[in-house]
Amino acid sequence: MQWWATAALLEVLSFKMSSLNWQPFVYGGLASITAECGTFPIDLTKTRLQVQGQVSDSNFREIRYRGMVHALVRICREEGLTALYSGIAPAMLRQASYGTIKMGTYQTLKRLSRDQPEDETLITNMCCGILSGVISSTIANPTDVLKIRMQAQSNLVNGGMIGNFISIYQQEGTRGLWRGVFLTAQRAAIVAGVELPVYDLTKKNLILSGMMGDTIHSHLVSSFVCGMVGAVASNPVDVVRTRMMNQRVIKGQSHLIYKGTVDCILKTWKYEGLLALYKGFWPNWLRLGPWNIIFFVTYEQLRNIDI
Repeated sequence: MQWWATAALLEVLSFKMSSLNWQPFVYGGLASITAECGTFPIDLTKTRLQVQGQVSDSNFREIRYRGMVHALVRICREEGLTALYSGIAPAMLRQASYGTIKMGTYQTLKRLSRDQPEDETLITNMCCGILSGVISSTIANPTDVLKIRMQAQSNLVNGGMIGNFISIYQQEGTRGLWRGVFLTAQRAAIVAGVELPVYDLTKKNLILSGMMGDTIHSHLVSSFVCGMVGAVASNPVDVVRTRMMNQRVIKGQSHLIYKGTVDCILKTWKYEGLLALYKGFWPNWLRLGPWNIIFFVTYEQLRNIDI
């Protein structure tokens, strides 16, 4: 009986796997790259705001920017317009990997757990989102480290994406490229575990209520809602992750500003106050809002293409 049960289970899994397709992976990657290009300057200002004011780090102790608009103006005036796209290469590479794997894995896990979209539940989708976020962010972590270093340090770091990659590897080793991977995975779990299910749930309710059809209008409203919820949930983790990734650890030197996640949270809270964990919230939300709108609208339009 056990043999027949195992064979039946394998047959069901085989059937489900055969019904899956490549489209969510490709569409997710293309939509992620499009959204990243459209919102990157906002992401850069968010990073600059989050790393400034660190009492323990002399390089980022000064409060240079009073807010998002001031940061945008000052960066353009002092560093040039192109500085707003510092780190765009690793950011696009990150989305090509992270976005592709995240959306493809999420849709795949949903189809494996439920045959029909109507049968999906919030808990199931949250679990699928968390798993897809952790898997994709762990794989793409080196590109995230590169992006943050190039955004935060501007003219302090030269050599482009390849030069910075080699520099981090030579000075900090392989661990340097996966610095903050646990925080990245935590943030990705929160963002993907919140945004993707909230988008699906909002869109589903809008359509079932008869308020809107499966059109660009429901896509816009659903993406706006999931962007706001995602920003509120992820900002504290994002601040800690940014600071952990931005600190440099040279081989042979033991000095660390932050010894770990808890230490970073406690030092930030002690020296800068609890609200420091929500530094960069407005640019974070103003990025996540438009980012999600561009992403989901692009993704939904790509889905409508007959191939």
